[in-house]
Amino acid sequence: MDLGLAGRVAVVGGASRGIGRAVALMLAEEGCRVAIAARGEAALEEAAQTLRGRTARAADVIAVPTDMGVEADVRRLIARAAETFGGIDILVNNAGGPPVGSFEQHDDAAWRRAVDQNFMSVVWAVREALPWLRKSDQARVINITSTTVKEPIDGLILSNSVRLATTGLAKTLSRELGPDGITVNNVGPGSTFTDRIRSVIEAQARAAGRSFEEMREERARRIPVGRVGEAEDVAAMVVFLASRQARQVSGQTILVDGGATLSVM
Repeated sequence: MDLGLAGRVAVVGGASRGIGRAVALMLAEEGCRVAIAARGEAALEEAAQTLRGRTARAADVIAVPTDMGVEADVRRLIARAAETFGGIDILVNNAGGPPVGSFEQHDDAAWRRAVDQNFMSVVWAVREALPWLRKSDQARVINITSTTVKEPIDGLILSNSVRLATTGLAKTLSRELGPDGITVNNVGPGSTFTDRIRSVIEAQARAAGRSFEEMREERARRIPVGRVGEAEDVAAMVVFLASRQARQVSGQTILVDGGATLSVM
């Protein structure tokens, strides 16, 4: 199936590892020109080299060191992508999740960092990319959030709170930007074996006085399909939402969780 992605320009945050890297790689394999961003320069450049090996031209991949929680960095990322490739068609907003902990374990600085990293980063990126997205005939904004927007998870109060703000923003933007032909959606990964989930499982194991493997197996048993997901599972959904075929899908939060989330809506 031709997804209509060849030659499209995509910007992907948090792309040095995990879900962001898998998304960038899959988009590159579909023929997109990709600007990838992350804080760690060495890991980001290694990811870029891997992507270049999957594209027709090495020049179709650029790496822009970026802290998604810093407005100036986000503005520079969008400007660099548009300047290099002549436009932007696909914006994948992705940043590392906030730290685990209960309400009393987080001070104001932690809350502000979570808001900047996982909410304001979306605001800044959309604002900067909007003039370019309006020029595209297949414009897509896709936010990587979490299943916590449907079913809060104990010990993740920052994520439970801030991700909901992004969900509300995306729903509203889907209505405001729909007349411009821009779709806006969220993808909510469930248990996906990345460094982030590893740290969550480790924290839960410590709290329960159990081993990491015990907690991982228990987590898999709670998922109806019987397995913890992989980053590629989430990337496949992102690529579909970026495709020509997803033109009628907008304002949605789609979970990639193996059926684990209990909420109906």
